[in-house]
Amino acid sequence: MGCCGSSLRAVAHAEKPAHRRARPPPPPPPHPRRPSFTLNAHQASAAAPAGRAGAGAGAEVPAFAEFSLAELRAATGGFAAENIVSESGEKAPNLVYRGRLQGGGGAPRAIAVKKFGKLAWPDPKQFAEEARGVGKLRHRRMANLIGYCCDGDERLLVAEFMPNDTLAKHLFHWENKAIEWAMRLRVAHNIAEALEYCSNEERPLYHDLNAYRVLFDENGDPRLSCFGLMKNSRDGKSYSTNLAYTPPEYLRNGRVTPESVVFSFGTVLIDLLSGKRIPPTHALDMIRSRSIQAIMETNLEGKYSIEEATTLVDLASQCLQYEPRDRPDIKKLVSILEPLQTKSEVPSYVMLGVPKPEEVPKAPPAPQHPLSAMGEACSRMDLTAIHQILVSTHYRDDEGTNELSFQEWTQQMRDMLDARKRGDFAFRDKNFKQAIDCYSQFVDVGTMVSPTVYARRSLCHLMCDQPDAALRDAMQAQCVYPDWPTAFYMQAVALSKLNMQSDSLDMLNEASQLEEKRQKSTKGP
Repeated sequence: MGCCGSSLRAVAHAEKPAHRRARPPPPPPPHPRRPSFTLNAHQASAAAPAGRAGAGAGAEVPAFAEFSLAELRAATGGFAAENIVSESGEKAPNLVYRGRLQGGGGAPRAIAVKKFGKLAWPDPKQFAEEARGVGKLRHRRMANLIGYCCDGDERLLVAEFMPNDTLAKHLFHWENKAIEWAMRLRVAHNIAEALEYCSNEERPLYHDLNAYRVLFDENGDPRLSCFGLMKNSRDGKSYSTNLAYTPPEYLRNGRVTPESVVFSFGTVLIDLLSGKRIPPTHALDMIRSRSIQAIMETNLEGKYSIEEATTLVDLASQCLQYEPRDRPDIKKLVSILEPLQTKSEVPSYVMLGVPKPEEVPKAPPAPQHPLSAMGEACSRMDLTAIHQILVSTHYRDDEGTNELSFQEWTQQMRDMLDARKRGDFAFRDKNFKQAIDCYSQFVDVGTMVSPTVYARRSLCHLMCDQPDAALRDAMQAQCVYPDWPTAFYMQAVALSKLNMQSDSLDMLNEASQLEEKRQKSTKGP
């Protein structure tokens, strides 16, 4: 289909119809505002209401729920091998799959499903209790847990899916470019904030913290995987990585403590500094015997602050101390890393070198009144269905909107109706760019006004990603025909495209009320 590029301009430029219901919205910002990356953990918690992942997530986190095995099997394509995203592939003792969860009437939700080995958690009640405890946590710095499954011997966890891979892949297996310095500092700070939040929520133990547990969301923002907040089994090992990277006290007594988490955080700092896996004892030897350049990744040469690097190396050294009491606590980690945050105005996806996330407009909330077919199509933002309805209704709602003299009929009507006819053919054939041109010729003559033409051109603008122009045409349709439900429905869709959900819902409700009023008047007393 022919389509034109976006020309989003301030909606304030739209002409305001005289009718009382038309309320032009305020001009939207040219780009969505990004959250500040300088928020500390207390500010972040205050900014994030319950049930949300916080300001950085940008979307609602669903309520924690229990899923059936059938649901998760369907979501993962039958736990297909091609959907495995575990770092060790099919060899991992506990596999992680990507999937898409249907339901709720909305778009499918991307999920990550961790499937534990058989009999890892023999007591389903204990597993469910642990999962529910982790499921209470909600933070923008975490890939949050949204559900679990206990079915026979099967034990599964369900979390938000992070589409931009792990820190391990971006550090150790990068293809295009190494992660820039400011992004590495952001990773360290965000993960420290996530750990501080967990500690404040009385979940201070994180099992096997490493670069594979750090994930990047659709915006490229680093998040901490929730899976590390649960052990791999009821009585199993907390560390699945090489024993050279485990805290010394864990090797002595097999117990994980808050200080053990700090030690593991120190290994992640070494990963960020060096761009490779260096055993902690070897890293400490390098730090003690040589300059910081010896541990820094060569691809960063000349691209980082010596002062910042020195601070990070010193912090890593403190975290990797043999005695747990000599290590800093989580709050100190955050306080040291926070002042190092630079380039806060630069989105993470830019620094990480991943594609810009697509902005998907939200469908407007459910209206208060029952909707017609047109109303239902508009409420679910189904532009194809709206197109079919406008084609089928043709111009029957235009009757009585024009009274022309004989002179006007004879002098201009032929060319004007020809332009409208060509627009109708283009509209029917979904050539929306041509339809806009033809309908504009019809409108510009000004001899005859048609609310249907405005409604059709409004949809054409929506199809061409021009919601501001679509809103103006829908408002003009209302000017011509003040009580026409279609004019309000088209305004509702345009407002939703402009992310003005409250105004969109108002328009949907007004349109449904007008339809109800029309139906009652048609039936008579």
